[in-house]
Amino acid sequence: MASPLPESPPIPWRINFRSLWRAGLLLLIGVWGLIEFVLVPRNRRTLRGKAEWLGNTCRRCLKMLNVRVRQEGVVPPEVMLTPNHVGYLDMLVLSALNPLVFVSKSEVKTWPLFGWFASLAGTLFIERKNKSDLIRVGEQLTEVWGASVNPVVFLEGTSTDGTGVRPFRPGLLEPLVRINAGAVPVMLKYRVPQNYDARIDLAWWGTMPLLPHLLRMIGMPWVEVTVKIGKTVSGYTDRKSMAAALESAVRNELAAGA
Repeated sequence: MASPLPESPPIPWRINFRSLWRAGLLLLIGVWGLIEFVLVPRNRRTLRGKAEWLGNTCRRCLKMLNVRVRQEGVVPPEVMLTPNHVGYLDMLVLSALNPLVFVSKSEVKTWPLFGWFASLAGTLFIERKNKSDLIRVGEQLTEVWGASVNPVVFLEGTSTDGTGVRPFRPGLLEPLVRINAGAVPVMLKYRVPQNYDARIDLAWWGTMPLLPHLLRMIGMPWVEVTVKIGKTVSGYTDRKSMAAALESAVRNELAAGA
């Protein structure tokens, strides 16, 4: 049984000219991205094309939001990426760096803009309480690798305040264990200006409402994020041990970067 979401602090509205201006620009970038998807056939014909289209759109968003990304390490082919999960900005950051396909909870499909783009980009949506869905998504992973795209799974199952790591759920690692494929731990660490609190203004977790948090996040002058690509974890004969190894690697990197 899934653990309940942690109670997050209240999120008061913080609206300034920057947040309103950027909200308008985000909408324009989103509309332009949809036009590109429709008018450029290669953006929708293959999984790789969809991943590259999403990456281009995410790079525009990050540039407009003044999000500075530093990547350490290289993503190897035919592995699953297993990052810690801080919020919706994670998906923009990771997509901007590499052609990726996300495995995401089914609720994301209903989110305005985020959900639409996730669906168009080939996201593998999963009903977390439905065990048969784990099997279905697992079978699709080989198709993802065949398209020269890396799948991304947030094994914590939900986002955090960015200061720690929740236990990694092993379910989606079963296909990797079965075919002896590898997974790579990925650490995301954010930094924000001194008069902002990354736990509140950037991390989206617990019971935080989306809209007031989004306006706070895009109103920040800048954001810096370090993406640390770890070493491939493989050769495990059971998914729980593999999940523990990945969780430990991410937790250690996050503690080292604190």
